Amino acid sequence: MKTKIFKQNPIYKKRKFVLGILSLTLLVIFNGITSCSTDETQTVANFHTITMQDEFDQDGAPNSSIWTYDIGGNGWGNNELQYYTDRSQNVAVQNGYLIITAEKENFEEASYTSARILSKGLFEQAYGRFEARIKLPWGQGIWPAFWLLGGDIDTNNWPNCGEIDIAEHVGNNPNTILGTLHYPGNSGGNANGDETVISNATSEFHDYEVQWTDSSIKFYVDGLEFHTFINSSNVPFNQDFFLILNTAMGGNLGGVIDPDFDQSTFEVDYIRVYQ
Repeated sequence: MKTKIFKQNPIYKKRKFVLGILSLTLLVIFNGITSCSTDETQTVANFHTITMQDEFDQDGAPNSSIWTYDIGGNGWGNNELQYYTDRSQNVAVQNGYLIITAEKENFEEASYTSARILSKGLFEQAYGRFEARIKLPWGQGIWPAFWLLGGDIDTNNWPNCGEIDIAEHVGNNPNTILGTLHYPGNSGGNANGDETVISNATSEFHDYEVQWTDSSIKFYVDGLEFHTFINSSNVPFNQDFFLILNTAMGGNLGGVIDPDFDQSTFEVDYIRVYQ
């Protein structure tokens, strides 16, 4: 499979990340006297080895060696109103992009269809840099997400397995990007997270990522950090997680859907994972 030319900002593209120790010496000037403080050390994450890469450069269904599907319309624990399918009208790779289309239609007793793809059992990783370049769908009541879920979810129920929401966007609150962690004691409406406001989330591509180590999980949009979580052995963020991309309709976070909603697309230029 050929490698597509990088489309992100060239300055951002050339960033390198290595896990090492940075030594700093602080010069203090007070009343004309210069003195040196004790050296301070900081751990800096430098992820540079690609472990998974999908440039979406082969038209058709998503790469079956990386992605599988969640199918159904049971509300998905959030009272969502869509039915997830694997049909090409809801999920396909076209012209170098993954396209997930949420559509208003009566299907399997649901009023909307969409798709949810995941790398469960195919690609899972603990720690690293997980990034995607995305143009988000628009519309009141739409709820797209790029996220990670603990690989042991089949034997360790949510939220015990842990969840890392790299980027969520709610159509009722446009251009506000949510970065959130769910785990025991901090899940649902009590989750640990923050938000950042950007421009043109639904009309332009932006870079969404987390940098995850055994000591921290940091959330970024377009290379700018907006939330940091201190990781430890007391939370479930020290095991393999898999990736998920989906667009939900309505639900506990999506809210009221515009009655005139017809369809909208979630477009992904690429996904890359480093360690």
